[in-house]
Order: sequence, then C-alpha cells, then structure tokens
Amino acid sequence: MSAAPDKKSLIIRLGDAARESEKGTLVFSVRVQPRASKKGVEGVRDGALRVRLTAPPAEGAANEQLVEVLSKEFGIKKSSIRIVKGHSSRDKLVEVRGAL
Repeated sequence: MSAAPDKKSLIIRLGDAARESEKGTLVFSVRVQPRASKKGVEGVRDGALRVRLTAPPAEGAANEQLVEVLSKEFGIKKSSIRIVKGHSSRDKLVEVRGAL
C-alpha cells in the first residue's frame, strides 16, 4: 500500500465535497452507483464524490466495496474509513480518520 496522501492533496482532489470535522478527520459526501459495469472513482459532481461499484446494494456488499475502493484510490487503510450516514442509501457521508 502506498503512503498516505497529505491533507492538502486529498482536500484538493475532493474539492467542495470535503470538509475537516476535527483535527485529522476529513468528512465528505459520496454518491454511489451500485451494480455498475466496473468499479472506480469518477470524480466530484454536485458536491459529492461519485463512485461506481460492481457490488449489489444488498447485505452491505456495496458499502464494503465502497470502503475498499476509497482505500485503494487514496492510499489509506480500510480501518481509517467509516460510513457515517447513508448505509442504505446511494448518498453517503464518509469519514476518513487519522490518515491526514
């Protein structure tokens, strides 16, 4: 796994979708598209990070894959990522702790 990105580059990449909630914790909105043909981060649109997931939105599979995709995309540990809000919705609030 690559080194954690610095706070500034992560905030620039997330743009308007991100805000710092407390020291070392970044919170941002995510809009997921489950059952997509391929998984990956599309970019920021309408104030939310757009993420395509191949997993279905059942039994937490899409949420689990979201954490995996974000972990790989930003080079941070899965344990540093937490879905704060929207566990059963396409629109989620995600928190990245301690990686900044």
